[in-house]
Amino acid sequence: MSYQMIFKRYELKYLLDAQQKAAVLRAMEPYMRLDEYGRTTIRNIYFDTPNFRLIRRSLERPAYKEKLRLRSYAQASDEKPVFVELKKKYESVVYKRRITCPQRAAMDCLCSGKPLPNPSQIAQEINYFCSYYQGLTPAVFLSYEREAFYTLAQGDLRVTFDENILSRREGFSFADGIYGTQLLDKGLSLMEVKTSGSIPLWLARCFSENGIYKTSFSKYGAAYQKTIHHEIWGGALRA
Repeated sequence: MSYQMIFKRYELKYLLDAQQKAAVLRAMEPYMRLDEYGRTTIRNIYFDTPNFRLIRRSLERPAYKEKLRLRSYAQASDEKPVFVELKKKYESVVYKRRITCPQRAAMDCLCSGKPLPNPSQIAQEINYFCSYYQGLTPAVFLSYEREAFYTLAQGDLRVTFDENILSRREGFSFADGIYGTQLLDKGLSLMEVKTSGSIPLWLARCFSENGIYKTSFSKYGAAYQKTIHHEIWGGALRA
């Protein structure tokens, strides 16, 4: 199984109800296909400082922001390779770089500050990130069910639909099951359009005809606002 390890693209987000999702799927039918993995459950462990410096900064919507996470596309034992991902966003462009590492070793290194057992340039960048943000620790476990579509034309256009987005503050292992607090209202899907270029005309027309508008939505940000802020400091988080 081959995975892309370096990304540079726009990632545009939209919250859809069931009718809007159906309309997008109809519009996509001549141009895109569901990828070979079908509907999968993606698991993520986001890391942050004890005072949640990374997500609090991200919610301020700065020109530059960054995140660190572990990701697995299936339930995984401690010795199973998972992805260690460094994700940055600068002026609307998303840069993602990742390596693979056994889950136990990755967790140990990210939490202790020890270098990752990987000699690559990307590993060195992650090691620097960990040394810069002292005291990183697992902050939230996020899972969701994803359908990903790829373009039949030339280009890198991808469209994903995420549903059943769950957040929890325990069970920080990909060996554990899927459970947690729902982050989306019932019937909603989070759609992401990922491309290094522009949105095709047929997709833009579908959005216009069905009242679909770009939104700002971070899964980790939603988890922080909905559960973590109240748990740690009490009270509602003001926008």
